[in-house]
Amino acid sequence: MYEQLVAGVRAFDIRVDNHQHVCHGILESYSVDVVINDIKKFLSETKAEIIIVEFRTEFGYADPTDFDKWLIQQLGQYLVAQDPSVFDKTLEELLPARVICVWKPNKSAAPAPGSPLWSSGYLRDNWTDTDMPKTKFDANMKYLSEQAPNETRQYFYRVENTATPQTSSVVLDVYTVTNRIRGFARLFLSQAFKKGYADRLQIFASDLIASDFIDACIGATVARHST
Repeated sequence: MYEQLVAGVRAFDIRVDNHQHVCHGILESYSVDVVINDIKKFLSETKAEIIIVEFRTEFGYADPTDFDKWLIQQLGQYLVAQDPSVFDKTLEELLPARVICVWKPNKSAAPAPGSPLWSSGYLRDNWTDTDMPKTKFDANMKYLSEQAPNETRQYFYRVENTATPQTSSVVLDVYTVTNRIRGFARLFLSQAFKKGYADRLQIFASDLIASDFIDACIGATVARHST
């Protein structure tokens, strides 16, 4: 994760199980401490970089015990408190706090207003479960067109340039399916500008992040704020 931060990634979707291990479905990996340590390392080396990180309990798992308290203990000094007025501020006005941390448990109580953590209602998306790039592309553009401009809404909106293996398909390998949609990222960005939706783009996500995708997002951000 540290390498992704250095490369320019500023928003993350982290799934955890009841043992506080990063996971995706039945695949369990390292302790979430690794993620926290990478965030802290990056923040210690920078002064004004803002990060959005969503932690959520993976589907089918129990919530890790007191995970919200643990997150606050680990990231407390960096956390931007949950407050809708944040959306009316510049990034500079948020400093020295630099982490907007969303916690989405399966059954535990969601973070309350004023909490150092944010509830999932402040980070929205419209996920389309498909392995077909054209289907995902069209759905993403449709849902993006229905969003209000960034400056008028009080939530973050995520567009996912992802494809998901389907049990009905003969291709179940996540790398193969993900590679199908990679080439659509730049086209999506250019079409969003062409259709007048550039001011609605906020978080553009990808599985198995690649440098070309990051460069495209940085380019889109610079272009949007240069017009």
